[in-house]
Amino acid sequence: MTTRFSFLWLILAFPLHVAAESGASESASETQIKQRAAELRLGLENWTLPGDETMGTVGVSYLLEVSPGIYLGPSVYGAASGKRGGFFSGGGEAALRMPLFSRLDLEAGLYVGGGGGGTAPVGSGLMLRPHVDLTWNFGAVRAGVSASSVYFPDGDIRSNQLGLVVSFDDRFFYTDVEHVGESTSTDVRGGVGFDRIAVLAGTYRPRHGITDTDGRTATANIGVAGFRAEQSFNDDFRWGIEAAAAAKGSADGYAEVLGTLAVETDVIPRQFSVGGRLALGLGGGGGVSTGGGTLGKASAYGTVFLPWDLYVSLEGGYIDAINGDFRALFATIQLGMELDHPKLGRTDATIHGWRWSGSVEHYSSAARRDGSSGYIDLAGFKIDRELGSGSYVSAQAYGAVGGDAGGFAVGLAGLGWRTAHTAAGLYAGGEVLVGAAGAGGVDTEGGAIVQPMVYAGIELNRSWDLRAGIGHVHSFHGSLDSTVFDVSIGYAFGLPRR
Repeated sequence: MTTRFSFLWLILAFPLHVAAESGASESASETQIKQRAAELRLGLENWTLPGDETMGTVGVSYLLEVSPGIYLGPSVYGAASGKRGGFFSGGGEAALRMPLFSRLDLEAGLYVGGGGGGTAPVGSGLMLRPHVDLTWNFGAVRAGVSASSVYFPDGDIRSNQLGLVVSFDDRFFYTDVEHVGESTSTDVRGGVGFDRIAVLAGTYRPRHGITDTDGRTATANIGVAGFRAEQSFNDDFRWGIEAAAAAKGSADGYAEVLGTLAVETDVIPRQFSVGGRLALGLGGGGGVSTGGGTLGKASAYGTVFLPWDLYVSLEGGYIDAINGDFRALFATIQLGMELDHPKLGRTDATIHGWRWSGSVEHYSSAARRDGSSGYIDLAGFKIDRELGSGSYVSAQAYGAVGGDAGGFAVGLAGLGWRTAHTAAGLYAGGEVLVGAAGAGGVDTEGGAIVQPMVYAGIELNRSWDLRAGIGHVHSFHGSLDSTVFDVSIGYAFGLPRR
């Protein structure tokens, strides 16, 4: 493991302090439901690439106050204008907020992550972004200007710029891990407040006459896989986020991240509903001609509700690259789980177990499209949700930060199981994950991959644990076939579910 790889693991572990023991918390009910201040931050800026090329970017961060004035959390940046559609970078951010006078605040921070795509000259993908923001506090909203520097140590991008930033105050509700399985009465959503999560699979069918980035006619369908998370803000409307990537076809490396707005109504209460959804966000890569990267979607869907708070949705619609050539009809199927029932108001809630982790992975020998092979270092984030009896579902995302594979990204979901810990805090487990991966010159041919893994861990205290694993990543259609080594540090906590 390289020195830089180890250092990046420590940096990306910082966002896991979202529920750290230090910092202010207060009771939201009789049973130890705690809360922390949080902010959702959006930023707009133009980066300068070699040759005086400009790339408009959008940055999104969700930061939690882990100590007075200190904020930590995950962030993602993506191309929105220019000609690098498909560029994304994901990682962690640390920020310090200091009041100057009246409602004026100064915020200084550092982002560290991995990214690439859109054939941007990012080298191995490691990205650093120090910044200073000057914002005015309007109450629940802050807005102002940002001065930042973007630097890819192994690449050719070195850019200094001014941008605009706006943030929205939020609250993060959680419990200590020892309360998992208990019941309480509450009217709050747990965590960041999503009521539904779903995995999705679907197909994009390009419209007649569409060309790819090489100028060739795009006729092949694109199979995609991804996830969606949604929150109700009244009885009929939902907002959410979704992310997907190519998993079949010739567009491996294509990825998208969008914000969504949906209206939904019951046809048969708790059995069947119908709705419509609009989405706006960023996407590209894999030769898909999305121009600067801005995408829009419109769709209609129907949902059948199943036992155990599960549901299945069928959705169909149209996707359009706002400043590119890509246009397609699409259809998806989604398998989801209801995490909360906000229409119930204050009622009994069960505390369910979650685990958030910062992780680094090392592919020992990853096949490239040019016939060569070599190592890849990746950094990422894991979210595990306990199902009971040691089993859990897991969603994971990674980006390359070493090994000359800048832009290579991985998204995984699947099932896992772990033993109870011994008196010394030791435990073992395993998981089987499937998903999509591509870009960075890695031969995934379509994007679909599978990754089984076994691991052993030690609990450092009642909430924190350290885990090391070994597994194998295999592309269903490409030549990627490598041993995987994983090290992660995780934090376990509880979220109320009504």
